[in-house]
Amino acid sequence: MSDKIQVAVYYFPNYHQDSRNALTHGPGWNEWELTRQARSRFPGHQQPKVPLWGYEDEADPAVMAKKIASAADHGIDCFIFDWYHYDDGPFLERCLDEGFLGAENHGRLKFALMWANHDWRDIHPAPRGNRDHLLYSGLVAEATFDRICDLVIERYFKHPSYWKINGCPYFSVYELFRLMQGFGGAEGTAAAIAGFRRKVKAAGFPDLHLNTIVYGIQLLPGEMAVDNPEQLIEKLGFDSVTSYVWVHHAPLPDFPRTDYFEVMRKNVTFWHEAVKAYPLPYYPNVMMGWDSSPRTIQSDVLENIGYPYTPAIEASPAMFERALLIARDFLLSQPEGRRILTVNAWNEWTEGSYLEPDTVNGYGYLEAIKRVFAM
Repeated sequence: MSDKIQVAVYYFPNYHQDSRNALTHGPGWNEWELTRQARSRFPGHQQPKVPLWGYEDEADPAVMAKKIASAADHGIDCFIFDWYHYDDGPFLERCLDEGFLGAENHGRLKFALMWANHDWRDIHPAPRGNRDHLLYSGLVAEATFDRICDLVIERYFKHPSYWKINGCPYFSVYELFRLMQGFGGAEGTAAAIAGFRRKVKAAGFPDLHLNTIVYGIQLLPGEMAVDNPEQLIEKLGFDSVTSYVWVHHAPLPDFPRTDYFEVMRKNVTFWHEAVKAYPLPYYPNVMMGWDSSPRTIQSDVLENIGYPYTPAIEASPAMFERALLIARDFLLSQPEGRRILTVNAWNEWTEGSYLEPDTVNGYGYLEAIKRVFAM
């Protein structure tokens, strides 16, 4: 019996040049611009966050090679890329396609996709008033979903570094309700998922490992929950569930900052409830921190009026390590095949949740993962 726990970290790929961003924000724009412009908004507020490595282009294979090496050296097994594909094509794909897959050491780290099928709204940055400017709809036509299935199988699943669970490629869906809307309900969604599985098996894999994100608190504009997800998810044909971020499972009662350990305790309670409620494996999630204020207009008053105007959650590397230790103990109490942890996030700089080294804490958050999980 192995005590090995797989650590999979979400990666948000908006730190390179993209043609869609150029149309909205101008040539060369990426989310480093918001990181640079962030300012302290209340006493003791730790902004701006400054990357120790500088404001690098993640689509550069040499830059990504450094990220891969640091992740692998510190006990991380996999990057789960937030992956975007709308009816009219992909978005933010150069980070993975050119950066990660072009890196000479990509074999040191597994990668997987979390289809971020949510609406893309113009919140970069968001003013206090109208925060509901839709740019790209997360709804896709059945023909688009069919093309997505073919694309991910050929381009990603067949890659030797793609993350598999018992030989089955892992693919996660961010918004279950949005997927169901696209197929007109549960019956159409189940049929689409069954078709995806047939394609995966025809490509030579034993099956598909299909995961979905679950949450109880709607955070982003437009997010919705589904009724009775515990029974529905299994009937639709999913294999496991996990979470993306702690603020999906715990309210943030105190402004401008909410205590990290208070949010942690509520999420640990949710882990125990989830493994009992869901008939499928639930993989717990740990968050390094939270601060979405860089996505607000810096001259606007920061009040608790909804994302991205939300409280901050600040954690030192030692506090983060405490959460990791609790997650490790929880996972070791679970069956061996369910010992997977998701972490938010490798580089969500503008949401204050990143493992990449900064000028204040250095490699502290990565070293915490190494101490707890590197075996």
